[in-house]
Amino acid sequence: MDVSTLLALISGGENSKVQFKEDITNALSIAQEMVAFANSYGGIIIIGINDKTGEVAGLDFQSIQRINNLLATAANELVKNPIYVFSETLDIEGKKVIIAHIKEGTYKPYRDKDGIIWVKNASDKRKVVSNEEDARLLQSGGSLFADEMLVSETSILDLDIGKVKKYFDKQFGKEIEESGLALAQVLKNMRITKNDQLTLAGLLVFGRNPSFFKPTFVVKAVSFFGNEMSGIHYRDSKDFEGDIAELYESAMRFVSRNIHYLQNQQNFNSEGLPEIPLLVFEELIQNALIHRDYFKNSPVRLLIFDNRIEIISPGRLPNSLTVESIKLGNSTIRNPLLASYAAKILPYRGLGSGIIRALKAYPFIDFWNDIEGEQFKVILQRQIT
Repeated sequence: MDVSTLLALISGGENSKVQFKEDITNALSIAQEMVAFANSYGGIIIIGINDKTGEVAGLDFQSIQRINNLLATAANELVKNPIYVFSETLDIEGKKVIIAHIKEGTYKPYRDKDGIIWVKNASDKRKVVSNEEDARLLQSGGSLFADEMLVSETSILDLDIGKVKKYFDKQFGKEIEESGLALAQVLKNMRITKNDQLTLAGLLVFGRNPSFFKPTFVVKAVSFFGNEMSGIHYRDSKDFEGDIAELYESAMRFVSRNIHYLQNQQNFNSEGLPEIPLLVFEELIQNALIHRDYFKNSPVRLLIFDNRIEIISPGRLPNSLTVESIKLGNSTIRNPLLASYAAKILPYRGLGSGIIRALKAYPFIDFWNDIEGEQFKVILQRQIT
């Protein structure tokens, strides 16, 4: 980091990714700050800055040595799992400060020596006390998958066995009865059930009525007049319930009836060509249903405005994925069990190429990874209104 960048950060004050310390003497306290950054979005601790005024206090040689040793001790001995900290010293008009860089961790959740999980809360930090938030941190660290979790109060009676048999036949080329396995064993092997309950993926794909147990895992679709969500008038509005395949088909029908069709030199009796190729919606709606964050109790939203169409998925991009990386075909499968089922029930390929295909067919697509709001938004700019 150069001095001009550092001065700009200091002038901006403390926030979710920047922390000031005039000095540090307590290894546990700084370890907790490191845990909070590693469990959140990463950040830097600038030592030698008055956290009340933002003035550069500076550090002498002995303090620099002592603080660097303390940083190493905190990161290696007072954090579970250990955190790597990169530190550097910069001179600001004769006053030296230490910048400690902590990356967002890949093995969340991180804890202090007492087993407490900390996360950033604006410029401060807070303890994680809810099981749901703990589970989401485990998910982001690749230690827990929402689609493999059990759905309480469910049983085999909540399955549509016809769906299971159809899937089995398509996957293995024979009927369950020909496999020589009991139905209960097949359900267990396919991870549809565990301990006599349904997994979330089992419910969402093969359940009789998934919305009864998970009423927020639906698609809410609205076609508005104008370009503002605040408007009270709309052309079409529907909340879609059902299994993943039904949600996908319902969302596709909603799009099909609420976009324009262009003759574009087609036969007079032809329905015309859709203003945005339906292939684009096939890819984007599947992604929204399969890769959304199922630890968040929120629906997928499909919003059609005069000038754009938005598909909003609960949860930001997982791990280190960015908008730029997904455009290149990079992917991290958030719900691997659900993705494996989707290959047989949807036109889903699961190779990370869906975004590439969508952009190739229709380049007027923007993506917004809303980290603070914990959502991912796809915005299709309509060229004909």
